Amino acid sequence: MNCLLAPDNILHDTVLFRVVYEGVGRVLPCWLSYVIAGLVIMIILVNAILMGAGILSWVERRVIGRMHNRIGPNRWGPFGLLQPLADLVKLMTKEDLTPANADKFVFMMVPVLMLMPVILVMAVVPFAKDTALANLNIGVLFVLAVSSISTLAIFIAGWSSNNRFAMFGAARAVAVLISYEIPMVVSLLGVVMVAGSMSLADVVEAQNVPFLLVQPMALFVFLAAISAELNRTPFDVAEAESELIAGYHIEYSGIKFALIQAAEFGATLAAAALVVTFFMSGWDGPAAKYIGWLWFMIKIGIVVFLFIWVRATFPRLRIDQLMALAWKFLLPLSLTNLAVTTVEVYFFRNDLGVLSTNDLWVMSGINIAVTIVSIGLFGSLIQEKVKPAKWPQTAQVNINASASEVS
Repeated sequence: MNCLLAPDNILHDTVLFRVVYEGVGRVLPCWLSYVIAGLVIMIILVNAILMGAGILSWVERRVIGRMHNRIGPNRWGPFGLLQPLADLVKLMTKEDLTPANADKFVFMMVPVLMLMPVILVMAVVPFAKDTALANLNIGVLFVLAVSSISTLAIFIAGWSSNNRFAMFGAARAVAVLISYEIPMVVSLLGVVMVAGSMSLADVVEAQNVPFLLVQPMALFVFLAAISAELNRTPFDVAEAESELIAGYHIEYSGIKFALIQAAEFGATLAAAALVVTFFMSGWDGPAAKYIGWLWFMIKIGIVVFLFIWVRATFPRLRIDQLMALAWKFLLPLSLTNLAVTTVEVYFFRNDLGVLSTNDLWVMSGINIAVTIVSIGLFGSLIQEKVKPAKWPQTAQVNINASASEVS
């Protein structure tokens, strides 16, 4: 048999899929070759994500250790490189407990539901030219849709555990999703308008000037919103250890807990990949035709280091501060960026609907100035809201009087 992918097939531009499909198709039926090629791609992608999550867990612990003037993991292997493997073996040998009153089927499905959006997002991200597993013409919309599944999985975890602390964490996660999804979507509208396409590959190729300069306000809002959806410090109210013990995954143990941790670290890598794709020219760089994948990995490392740096630096926000930041700061910023970008695209785009490199540089200057002014303005407006609550004067007098009586 001689199986060939049609040019209009969505996977035609995926070189690895096409090679496996056409190679296996010489001895097997085409439909079976299609299934086998898909399974090969899925196995490679899942294992790459799990391996990346393990490496990131080691890197994060080592970097935070250095920032805290500690050593970090250093027992297993040189520089502690085998620590993620040791943790995996430990968790696999732990007893896998399920609460007696839990919804057992839903409880067991949560780790898979948390890992699924990471796999789906990474499947459409172009690591180099023509390397995306699926080059969707609605890639941005697809990413925004599937990224919400993880928060749904967190809510299911809290509800199915039949534990009050898990349910508190799940309710917080839903509140964060509702609050931060809106500014994140609005911030990406500016990117789509400038690129003129919702395909991730087209967004990368449109960045003659990196969008971190053309859309600096969108980058700021997107980084804050994606950090909140990842439940990373300072937005990790869904699993606040000091308040909720472990939050939504308090009842998970053994291999299920390992998969949840892998999904969280994998989601961090996926978020970094999206930041690089939307704002840092993706795989583009010197000799990108040959080492585009290397440039992509270097940029991912820079964004991941930024996530780690923020985690090691900032304390956790209160839930009221978290909501105020989303609705009174990030949302106005994203709407301002959308309005300014709309006007710029309307006046700068030529008859063919294309923005020239000079136009992008002019937009960069305008948007950087607007970003500085807007952050200063809206930051001052919410300054009072995020300040620590003050004791009423009468309460302070009563406390002082009581202290005097005791002494």
